Amino acid sequence: MTTRNWQDTLTIAMPKGRMLKEAVNLFKAAGVDFSELLKDDRKLIFENVAEGLRFMVIRAQDVPTYVEYGAADLGIAGRDVLIEQAKDLYEPLDLGLGICRMVVAEPKELGAGDNPSRWTHIRVATKYPNITTRHFMEKGIQVEIIKLYGSIELAPLLGLSERIVDLVQTGETLRKNGLVEVEDVMDISSKLVCNRASLKTKPGRVRELVDRLSAAVRDAGKGRG
Repeated sequence: MTTRNWQDTLTIAMPKGRMLKEAVNLFKAAGVDFSELLKDDRKLIFENVAEGLRFMVIRAQDVPTYVEYGAADLGIAGRDVLIEQAKDLYEPLDLGLGICRMVVAEPKELGAGDNPSRWTHIRVATKYPNITTRHFMEKGIQVEIIKLYGSIELAPLLGLSERIVDLVQTGETLRKNGLVEVEDVMDISSKLVCNRASLKTKPGRVRELVDRLSAAVRDAGKGRG
């Protein structure tokens, strides 16, 4: 295989955590095997000179920033992170990975007699202050936001807030902590995002990779069906 010019290399920001394995498997289905990303959690940059690809492994919340400022040409980021941060990025493809929901939840005892349509002012703990504020303002509900960075389910248990806005997949974590869902905020999946300047300077490379990933996403959908 011909070695590509380094100036033609695409740098791709990959999110750490549970999404990484899904993303690596999708790239493998697209003909790009970077399984070594899963074997060394201390190494942050992986290169394939023949493919002209460089992968960087960073916090999911940092992916949009690296891509917006051009440190990475492309990246994988959840819809939750993209909407919360509102970066200036091109989003060419929904990858169908990391599918979950963002919901409003509260203690089971409160939920038994609660009616969200009667809310006027509430206090909510969340990692997503912008999304949460907009969600309740659109309903005409005043909301006091308490921003947390982890273990959101603890907030109602310790009296920090009565309600939370967080991501759920099966809802098992909520149930184990005595919480119930009371409202859906939005559906979440991960998207491929692209730096706008890279679209102009490396259009062929970007389109080639998007097409390969798009085909892999379609094939994965057929397999699930």
